[in-house]
Formats: sequence, C-alpha cells, structure tokens
Amino acid sequence: MRSAIVRSHRLGDIEVPVMGLGCMGMSEHYGGADWDRSIATIHEAIEQGVSLLDTADIYGSGHNEVLAGRAIHDRRDRVRLATKFGIDRSGGDANRRFRGEAAYVQRCCEASLLRLGVDVIDLYYLHRPPQDVAIEETVAAMAELVSQGKVRALGLSEVSAAELRRAHAVHPIAAVQSEYSLWTRDVEQVTPVMAELGVGLVAYAPLGRGFLTGTIDRTKLAPTDFRSRNPRFQGEAGDANEGIAEVVRAVAQRLGAKPAQVALAWTYAQAERLGTSVTTIPGTTRPERIGENLAALDLVLDEQALSELAPLGERVSGERYGPGSVGGPRPAAPSVR
Repeated sequence: MRSAIVRSHRLGDIEVPVMGLGCMGMSEHYGGADWDRSIATIHEAIEQGVSLLDTADIYGSGHNEVLAGRAIHDRRDRVRLATKFGIDRSGGDANRRFRGEAAYVQRCCEASLLRLGVDVIDLYYLHRPPQDVAIEETVAAMAELVSQGKVRALGLSEVSAAELRRAHAVHPIAAVQSEYSLWTRDVEQVTPVMAELGVGLVAYAPLGRGFLTGTIDRTKLAPTDFRSRNPRFQGEAGDANEGIAEVVRAVAQRLGAKPAQVALAWTYAQAERLGTSVTTIPGTTRPERIGENLAALDLVLDEQALSELAPLGERVSGERYGPGSVGGPRPAAPSVR
C-alpha cells in the first residue's frame, strides 16, 4: 500500500489532497449501487490519503450524502468533506430547476448537514448557476453559512468567467468544480479569471466518465447507466471517440502505465499552463482502483506524450450531456442571472 501521505495544496483556507474521491457513482448514474463495497472504497481512500470526498444533495436524492456520512462517522477528523446544492429535481429530471434563493440555500445546507451527520461542511458548492435569482444573492446566503460556522469554504460548479467574478466580489470563492479532462476542456475559458483571483480548479470526470480508461464496453452498459444515453458514448460519435481512447492506450503502453494514470497525469500537468492549482476527483466504486489512480501522481509525461495528447480535445465527438441529464445544461429562465 502506498504511504498515507498524498501531496496537498490549499483551496481557500482549507488544505486538501491533490486527488480526492468522487462519490456520485456510488448512488446512481453508473448502474447498480453496492453499499458495502462503496463504504470499503471510501475507507480505502482515506487510508491511502485520498481524504477529500465529493458528494451532492441530488446524488441518489440524498442517498450519497447519507452513505458518505456513515462511511466517515468514526474518522471525520481525517476527511475534507465537499458537497453541493442548487439542482432541484423534486419535479422530476425533465423539470429540474437551478435554484439559489436565500431561504433555499439555508434549507439545503441544514438538510445536508443532517444527512452527512456532521457539524460543518468543509467545501460547499453551488452546483449550477441559479435561474431564479442573481448569483450574488445565492453567494451572499452561502457566505452567511460561513458566518454561522456551518461551512468553511465556498465553491461554484460549471460557472462562466463573468459569474465567477460576480460571485467572488460577494465572498471569496475557493474552488470552481468543472468537468475537465483530455476530452473536455471548456473550463479553460474560465481559468484565466481563476488564476487572477486565486481560485483552484477541481476537475470532475477526469477519466472521461471511464471512456479514457479503455475499460468500458459501450455495448454492455446497463439501462440505468446514463452513459448508455450519453452522446459521446453512442453511435458514430462513440465510434469516433474510440480513436481518442486508443491514443491514450498507446501512450500508456509506451510509458508502462495504465490509460487512467495517463489521463490523470495529463490533467495535473496542465496546472502550470492554466496558472491555477488542479485537484482531481476521479470516481470509483472499487477499492483496488484507489491505489491505481494514486500512481498517476508519480507518472511524468514526457514531451512526446504531451504532444500526442494535446490535440485530443479537438477530436472529441458528441455533446457532454444528453437530453434530460440531471447535471446537463438547461436554458436560463427569463430572469436575472
């Protein structure tokens, strides 16, 4: 087993490991959930120093926060706990709303604290920019949670550069969580402002939701696995994207590494170019994957590898989300943003 000391850096006023664990798949979106194996995976992560756990109130409609809370109940002092609010799916996924009114913010935080079984959330994210109110109102309400001692640091997810500036003017933002990987680089439109303001990047889906690992059989995805409907995994787009995974596999073979390690190492290698810290939160439900992913921290990509990987972002086919996906884009309501 690897040493339980993993490189760390600061997001705002909290210190976090450079690699965390995304817990979403332990509750939904990637097929069946296994409570015991998920608990074992979280425990293995903590033992190996992967002490940043990422969840959200909508993952499994609260199930994921309960799971994470049960997993850490006897080791809270060893964990940095991040959760998110702001996507209201109570009317069904087709009618989900991105909310941020002050009273809603307070209720969401209190409900998350209860499900998690903790007194304070280390990093509290707005999951998507609100449709119903200006982002300033939402962040002001989040700042009140800091004053109340319920939250330590604030984050935003999937925001524009302008939204980040407006939010940061109300209260310092520690991190922006966004999808970022070899095949998803949209957040690079925001990273110049992040670098200017000292905001860290937390990259979710750094393995391309498993596609970049070369271990996914697209023809055998369960109907409950949202990737079975994801545009990048299906049809001609999925076929075309196999070429991306093949390049990653070839680089990994030459370096004596696994494709997942190459994909993660590439993400970390962008920190200097982007001018901001990079934290990854790859998700897994298997304890054995924790050590494999951590090995990426020791993998150095040579110039040949970097030059082969750099163009892959231009080759991707298909949108990030399909119609009706919980976290996917939704047109803004005709109100202030």
